[in-house]
Amino acid sequence: MTAFTSAFGQTLDTTSIIKTTVISDFYNFKLLTLQGDTISFSDFKGKKIMLVNVASKCGYTPQYAQLQELHEKYWNKVVLIGFPANNFGSQEPSDNSEILTFCTKNYGVTFLMSEKISVKGLNQHPIYQWLTNKSKNGWNQESPKWNFYKYLVDEEGKLIKVFPSSVLPNSEEIVNEILQVKK
Repeated sequence: MTAFTSAFGQTLDTTSIIKTTVISDFYNFKLLTLQGDTISFSDFKGKKIMLVNVASKCGYTPQYAQLQELHEKYWNKVVLIGFPANNFGSQEPSDNSEILTFCTKNYGVTFLMSEKISVKGLNQHPIYQWLTNKSKNGWNQESPKWNFYKYLVDEEGKLIKVFPSSVLPNSEEIVNEILQVKK
């Protein structure tokens, strides 16, 4: 038990406070890729990270091509991570292997792709709990409304922007945020 004495002479247990702080640190997250490798977000300190929930049978699926272009053009400034999820209209029914084949064959995807996860609901993945919970990320409560919702985290692990599905990955709005230098 980690404790301290308050100004009123009470002994307070700070264990839960410490755990909350650790859990809320973006760089503590790890997850598996479609290939079964581990992604450690701490490896990306100093770069922006764009997290996108993706699906292969969605009207927005062609955004994979623009995400790949963004990855190729700005790989030294932003890390792109796709998160296959079947939360909207059952538009990602495939398993990890099928998703990997689809993305590689149809869009030449080389940016990071997480294993299939849930981005909302009772089984919501911890990274999406962080992205959508104000008490963890500092300001945002907005969950993805559909596939290809985009969350942008800055070079210091702070969530800075949320883009709806309709904002294209190569839009001026997103590119300007990626190129903006942290002061």
